[in-house]
Amino acid sequence: MPLTIRMCLAVVALTILSAVPAKAAEDVLRIGVLADMSGIYSDMTGAGSVRAVELAVQDFGGSINGKKIEIIQGDHQNKPDIASALVRRWFDSEGVDVVVDAAGSAVALAVVEIAKTYNKSALITGAISDRLTNDACSPNHVHYGLNSHALVNGTVKALIDQGKKTWFFLVADYAFGHSLLAEATKFIELNGGKVVGSVKHPLNTSDFSSFLLQAQASKAQVIGLANASTDMSNAIAQAGEFGLQKGGQDLAAMLIFLTDVNAMGLDRAQNTVLTTASYWDKDDSSRAFAERYFQTMKRMPTFYQQADYSATLAYLQAAKLVGWRDGRATITAMKDKPINDFFARGGAIRQDGLLVHDVYLARVKSLSESKKPWDYYDIVSTVPGAQAFGAMADSKCPLIKK
Repeated sequence: MPLTIRMCLAVVALTILSAVPAKAAEDVLRIGVLADMSGIYSDMTGAGSVRAVELAVQDFGGSINGKKIEIIQGDHQNKPDIASALVRRWFDSEGVDVVVDAAGSAVALAVVEIAKTYNKSALITGAISDRLTNDACSPNHVHYGLNSHALVNGTVKALIDQGKKTWFFLVADYAFGHSLLAEATKFIELNGGKVVGSVKHPLNTSDFSSFLLQAQASKAQVIGLANASTDMSNAIAQAGEFGLQKGGQDLAAMLIFLTDVNAMGLDRAQNTVLTTASYWDKDDSSRAFAERYFQTMKRMPTFYQQADYSATLAYLQAAKLVGWRDGRATITAMKDKPINDFFARGGAIRQDGLLVHDVYLARVKSLSESKKPWDYYDIVSTVPGAQAFGAMADSKCPLIKK
């Protein structure tokens, strides 16, 4: 066979092969759950996030406009470069239309840029940084759950109202920790308090002794923990060994999850004041979801996992109306529809992509107060969404129509 003919046939074959993924993609909506599957955030997201998305797809009916819905999962290992490479591959060659979760603010900030580049959708449920709806906002993602402003709002105010005016912070040295410190400092100062110092620590720190000695020496009334998961748990456990609480210093965990309390035990975590986006035992509808989730996971869902369910269902409802190939259009449709489910009471997604909804000030129960497994929180009060998240006028997102 002449060389020219062989080359032409090769080109035709490559064209056919390259068209196969695109054609296959037309017959399916593919959801990529990007989470920490094996690291320090795996309990609060991980396999539980995948299960929450599965339940949302199940409740939606399992298909959309006659097309299949498929779920794939990926472990970003808490590394933005790994997350970026994985998401690019999903969008380039695996037909993924939407990424859900993206636990960890550094990971989430990387993912939203890629979603914008490919005009796909991203549902950021597993990150806290305010940047996601400020300078890093985009028309291709929503920030669904809590941000730094809402997280510190209730917790800081509760302690300052008790006369706890001086603070020292242990800060996880990445976007999430920095955002928490900045927001907490602003809020503390606005309410007449003062941050007397802070110290940064690497992610996944096992030995907090040098950091806690600095906190102890500061004589601050409150030691704020701007970290999460095992970092936060380790800091609390070692603070007890150093006798910080016995010396009159209170611990304030800026971000604490149900799974953290379970791991630490109520004897260590009791009376901790916290802000949460939702709680499994809040009402009948949250309990109904939690019981279904528990059947598979054998634990109750964190608020990240509840957000995964709610965001996925809201996305599917929007995609049914406008399609899902245009990620920007799907996100716009999500913003047009109020959200009012067990997770997001009175919820609405603003122009900057932030879901505003009621959040809850809670206190961790003591051993004697807890009456059943996973009965860990006493909901002290409901914080209306407008109060918790602040005014859209303060957002630096260029998408906002002035």
